[in-house]
Amino acid sequence: MTERITLADMHAVVGMMREAAKRHVMPSFRCLDRADIRAKSGPLDIVTVADEAAERDLTAALQAAWPAALVVGEEAVAANPAIVDGLATAELAFVIDPIDGTANYAAGVPLFGVMVSAVMAGEVVGGAILDPVCDVAALAARGQGAWLADGAGATRALHVALPVPAREMAGNASWRYLPPDLRDVVTRNLPKVAGSWDFRCAAHEYLMLVDGRCHFLLFNRTLPWDHLAGWLIHAEAGGYSARFDGSPYRVTDRSGGLLYAPDRESWQALHDLLLTPA
Repeated sequence: MTERITLADMHAVVGMMREAAKRHVMPSFRCLDRADIRAKSGPLDIVTVADEAAERDLTAALQAAWPAALVVGEEAVAANPAIVDGLATAELAFVIDPIDGTANYAAGVPLFGVMVSAVMAGEVVGGAILDPVCDVAALAARGQGAWLADGAGATRALHVALPVPAREMAGNASWRYLPPDLRDVVTRNLPKVAGSWDFRCAAHEYLMLVDGRCHFLLFNRTLPWDHLAGWLIHAEAGGYSARFDGSPYRVTDRSGGLLYAPDRESWQALHDLLLTPA
């Protein structure tokens, strides 16, 4: 049985993420040619040569450190969807999003990140989110808290925002992928909260959430490379989350939504405010 993933392990993973970003992500930022960008499932789902190169580097680094681990990269799954099926049962797996916010990255907008999570026997046990522009990372290991680490090695603990009434909350509801009926409900109700915004980048939205800079996030699609790392860091920072029906989020979930709030009571109040037809 593989030993548990520790906070020291996740710091090592952040080091791998920084190296991949320095080699591939930042040198190509604002330097991509049209031939370096292509669509995958549609015009809003794109990949760049930097995504692919960073994922290759991260995969090699993780497999060198944990030779028996399954590595599930977003771009590898695009080429071979069956890879993701191993997440539920692998003794140890790592999930990579080499560039989250690729649309921003390709457009020269400095809101993108690198995300890696660790999964053991279907349970998320580690997570890291790197902002390579500011060289700061949020990371967590299960039961060991959530931390912010800068490029100089300084760290501090992360904590979610204090609870407030739902109408005083600020955050983001990513409504684009909601089913039409629910999208209509959420967009009608969204003006009832204090403020909302959309970075087109889950990595940066999670960085705000886990550092108490906003109160809530709402997503419909729950692909593992987009959410496993942020989900664990948020939980370790003291927050509460659940799918729209109130059930726990699991690594095998691809739909059913995900709503984050500072605590259970805040979650229910926000759920009632945003997801209940007026």
